[in-house]
Parts: sequence; C-alpha cells; structure tokens
Amino acid sequence: MALLGRALLILGLLVCVYGVVASLYGARARRREYVDSGRRAVYALAGLMTFAFAILEVAFLRSDFSFNVVASHSSTTTPAFYKATAAWSSQEGSLLLWVFLLSVWSSLILFLTRKRVREIAPYATAVLLGFAAFFVSLTVFFANPFSTSANPPTEGAGLDPLLLHPSMMFHPPMLYSGYTLLTVPFAFAIGALVTGRLGSEWISVTRRFALAAWLFLGIGILLGARWSYTELGWGGYWAWDAVENAALMPWLAATAFIHSVMIQERRGMLKVWNVSLILGSGTLAVLGTFLVRSGILDSIHAFGASTLGIPFVLLIATMIAGSVGLVVWRRERLRSDAQLDSLLSREAVFLFQNLVLVAMVFVIFWVTFFPLISEAVTGTKVSVGPPAFRPFIVPLALILVLLSGIGPIIAWRRVTAANLRRNFTFPVAVGLAVLVAVLVLTNAGSRPFAALMFGLGAFVAATVVQELWRGTAARRAITHDAPPLALVRLVRRNRRRYGGYIVHLGLAVLLVGVAASSSFQHSHDVTMRPGQSARVDGYVIRYVRPFARASDAKISLGAVLDVSKNGRHVTTLTTSRGFYPATGDPRVGPISVAFNGQSDSDVGLRAGVTRDIWTVINVNLQPLQSKIDEGDRLFEKLMTSLTPAQANQPTVIQSIQAERATAIIGLTSQFVKHPWPVDFLLIVSPLVTWIWLGAIIIVFGGLIALWPVPALARRRSTSPAPALSAGVPAREPA
Repeated sequence: MALLGRALLILGLLVCVYGVVASLYGARARRREYVDSGRRAVYALAGLMTFAFAILEVAFLRSDFSFNVVASHSSTTTPAFYKATAAWSSQEGSLLLWVFLLSVWSSLILFLTRKRVREIAPYATAVLLGFAAFFVSLTVFFANPFSTSANPPTEGAGLDPLLLHPSMMFHPPMLYSGYTLLTVPFAFAIGALVTGRLGSEWISVTRRFALAAWLFLGIGILLGARWSYTELGWGGYWAWDAVENAALMPWLAATAFIHSVMIQERRGMLKVWNVSLILGSGTLAVLGTFLVRSGILDSIHAFGASTLGIPFVLLIATMIAGSVGLVVWRRERLRSDAQLDSLLSREAVFLFQNLVLVAMVFVIFWVTFFPLISEAVTGTKVSVGPPAFRPFIVPLALILVLLSGIGPIIAWRRVTAANLRRNFTFPVAVGLAVLVAVLVLTNAGSRPFAALMFGLGAFVAATVVQELWRGTAARRAITHDAPPLALVRLVRRNRRRYGGYIVHLGLAVLLVGVAASSSFQHSHDVTMRPGQSARVDGYVIRYVRPFARASDAKISLGAVLDVSKNGRHVTTLTTSRGFYPATGDPRVGPISVAFNGQSDSDVGLRAGVTRDIWTVINVNLQPLQSKIDEGDRLFEKLMTSLTPAQANQPTVIQSIQAERATAIIGLTSQFVKHPWPVDFLLIVSPLVTWIWLGAIIIVFGGLIALWPVPALARRRSTSPAPALSAGVPAREPA
C-alpha cells in the first residue's frame, strides 16, 4: 500500500503540471476544451489525494509500523480515535492533509463556477494547481508520508501526550481548512488582475469561500485556545505563541476583507484595497503554514527544524512579488467608481475598521518576527513575550469593538442628526449605564481598559438587540407573525446581514471575557502537604489527599482538593501529573524509563458563568530518585546475571517484567503512603466561560451568514416589494 501511496503522489504531481499548462494554454489560445481539461485535472487531483489520504489513515488505524510516520506517531495502545487523527500530528501527514483539502475546495469552486467568470477561471485554476504542485512536491521529495522501513518495529513511539485531547485533534484540520480556503479567493483575485476583469464578479463567486475560511480559521484558533487552557497547565488560553499568531493574522486580514467588499459591491469603491487584502490574506495563510514547518521560531505547536524552510520562503517571495507586480500593473483599472461622501457614514466606519484590523496584523507580525529581525540587524536574537503585544493590541481591540457597534446602525453615504438620535440613543445609554455600574459596584476603576471594554461590549449588544427588535417589529406589522416566527423569518431572508450582527455580538461577549479574565485574575503558587490549605480570592482550597495510578502506558500522581467559601463547600477538584515511558533511549534504566519520558497535566477545573476555579499540580520526583536509582541497579544486575538460555525463555522475561511492574507500582504508592510537599498553581478567573460562549455565538452567526439563501427567497427578492422596503431592512445579496 505504501508503494501505491507514493505512486498516487507522483501521479498527482504530474496532473498538477498538466493542469497548469492546459489551463494557461486554453486561456491564451481561447481553446475552451483545454480550459475544461485543466478544470478536470483539479477533479482528478482531488480523487488521487483522497485515495492517498485514505491509505495513510488505514495504515494508522491498522498500526502498520512499516510506515515510518505511523511508527513515530502512533502505537498499539493509542485509542482508535487518536489513531485516526494522528495522521496530521506529523509533518508528512499534515502536508498530505493540506493538499487533500486544497484539492477538495478547488474542485468545489471550479465546479460552481464552470459556467461563470469564464475569463478568470482558467488563471485561477492554474494558480490553485500551482499551490497543489508545490505541496505535492514537498510530500514527494522532502516529507514523504509513505516512506517505509524494511525492519519495522513491533511497537510505535506513540502520540505526543499533549495531543491526546479532543480539541487538539480537530484544531489542525480547522486551521488547514481555513488556510486552503483562503487560496481560492487569492487565485481568483490573481485571475481578475491578469484578465483585467476587476469588477465585483470575482468577489461574488468567492465571497462564501472567504467567509468559510474566516469561520474555519476562527474555530481552529478557539479550539487551540481551549486546548491550551485545559491541557498545557499554565493557566491561560492565549500566550501569543508564534504559531498562534500565524493563524490569527490571516483571520484578521480576512475579517477586514469580508467587511470592505461590501463597500465595493455597493459603491464600487476600495478596489485596490480589497484585492490587496485578499492577496495579503492568502500570503499570510501560506506564511502560517511555513511557521509551523520551518522551526525558525520557537513554538510548542511547531514541528521543529526541517528542510522545508527554503521552499516556503521561495513560494512566499513569489506570491508577494507577483501580487505587488499585478496590482501596480492594473492600478488604473483599480480606481474607485465613487468617492467617500462623509467621514460620518457606514463606508467610513468600515474603512476605519479595516485600518484597525490591518494595524493589528502589522503589530502581531512585527512583534512575532522581532527576534529574527533583531538577529538580522544586530546579530543578537532578542526574545519578546506577551507584554510586548498588550500596549498596542488592547487599545486597538477597544476601537475595534466600538466600530463593530457603530457600523450596523450608521447610515450609508452620509449620516443625519435624525439618524444619530434614532439609532444611537438606546445603545449609547446602555453602554454608559453598564460602564457606570461597573465602576461604582466593582474595583474595575483600577483597570480602565477592562472597564471600558465592559461598556463597549454592552453598547454592541444593545446595538444588535435594537436592530433585531426593530426588524422583527417591522415584519410583524406586515405579516402579523408571532414574534419568534417573525424573528426567524427576518434572519432567514437577511442571513448575511443578521448573521454578521450576531457575530458582532459574539465578539463583544468574547472580548469582555478576555478583558475580565486577564485583568482580574487571581493566581497563587503554593506548596502544600495533605491537610494544608491556601486562600485565593476568598476561596479556601484544601489539599485533601494524594492518589497514584500506574500502568504500562502512564503513571499518574495527583491530588484531590476541596474548595470552599465562607465555610460552605463549593466543589471538589482533581488534578494530576502524568509521566510516560521514555522510548528509544537505551541509556535509561529499567525503572527510570517509566518516569523519564514525556509528561502532561490533568487540570482540575470548575467552570462557571461568573468565574472559573482552576488548578494544576506539579509533582517533584526527587524524593523517589534514590529508590528509582536503586531499582535500576537491581534490575540491570538481574538482567546481566541471566544465562543466554534464560534470556531467550519467554517465561523468564515475563517474570522479570512482572516483577518490574510490581516495583514501579510500589514506588508510585510511596506518593500516597508517605506524601511529600507538592506544588500547586491555583487560579480564580472571572468570566472565562464568556470566551467560549462568545465563540459559540460567533460560530452560530458565521453559519447563518454562510448558509445559502433558499432559491424561493432569492426569486422573491428579485420582485419589487414596496411594503417591505418601507419597514423591513433590505435583504443583502445572496
């Protein structure tokens, strides 16, 4: 099967090359049959990559250790769910997943546009196949997932323990889906520039793909944050890690593009800006892929140093040079059809919002790459951390939330005093009331940025509620529907508009959660014995008892904690530290091997709407070290004392292994019988749950905006509706 997999990759590379040539020749010679053949090459590539990825998945599920990638990233003891998802935990498998997803999305867009944008599509096909050829060539020449070993091991190394988490298993496919989806509008933007067809047609056919990319990237980012919060054991959800930032940058750029294209569709403005945004988003998507694979920046998410850095740098340089060259070449045709009428208009708010988003991208890019920039300029690599981001990102985030509340209710073209009074009185009053209440009733005055975020979040929420209320009331006045039915039908007919409003609401909820949890968090590092307690933000956390579990796959040493407040029991938390066997190192002793592998944390968490109580244990194995060393010496002596005949008897080896397992269980039981002081990190954070709640709202709003408008509603929308136009907001384009 490995040989078939390699053959599929080579055949896929040949298909890519043929498709690029056929598409470009068909476009230049106006030979429709070659254009169609290039499109069918994309379909063929999707079939080949689907088959290849299925072969790799079967190898993981069967624990076929003749595949090197399976032997190094799975084992017979790995649960079936994690075997199926372990394929993309490797460099080789993730590259195959990337090109598989790219071929699927490329096939979908080319099928949907087979009778549209006929001048642009061949060039877009060539670009998409060019991307595919690049990634397939990486799997063929640099990181082949189907490389095999003539003498495969009987057991694999297993999956990294930190990846044994459901969020982390879905996190990479979501990010890769976002990255690959962004190549679709990138390719069509290149096609539009090459052909000079720079109206809104290329935007209309790719807008949903840009929105889907934004949605998948957002889900991936949030799953990564959840994994960090519940698995890594440091108490946070966002560390401004280089790879986290690499995913956030294209998401912010795509957010700007999704907003600014509305201005081009409605007014014919910002053509240069829009095409530059999507070209930049596509380039940032490839940059994010590069950061994970090159190892040039330290990250817990990266695969480490590899030979893929130079090919990616060449690709990114080609994308930047080609994009800039095409935009400069077509600058005359990219002139706007209209001018900005007023700074107090929806167009202006969208433009300011875009500038804020791009400024955030610039800040993140500069600080993330500053270690490399400083090393290139001064020869010294300067490390930076989260504090370097906050002075810039926090005020920009506040401005962004403010503009997300203003945008939906300010008029197009030019605002009037009547419009201001009608649309802003209620939201502003709610925002100010919440701000005053927070300052009076809490100690938020010591954290002015956080207090301001509460007020702005309330302003955005009031804006969304007001728009939904008015739209529902206007529809009820015409149709006499019940309020819930009127609301559902209103959103159904205006999915893009009201889905966007719901996204704004979710963003406000999420950022309020971020502001509260980061500004008012209480944490305490403490060392305790059983029976001792510590106080954090009014909660008394008592170390009740230790526990220990041992198996061939993992040793867990943990603690049970009782949490109370004002003398009343609140919850019981359980936290542990897991130690995995060291593999592949013959220098490690037979007892030490059980403790010297990788380790992970099992977080104790009580999540609530108002606050989270979070804890993790850090067990020092030093009190056991002398006994572990003694066990190593005894078992090494026992093994060396065996005669060759005894060493080849399975019953003798099994007996020694059983004695070794008993010794390890006895060692771990010392943690319970004679407990020593252990370190705990105790954290009480307010409104962390609001982050996940806001994320759910964002995803819900994004799905509403992405979901196609029913055909019947589209047909009805083409007919004039004077009664609706007077009361119900005009329906957005499908």
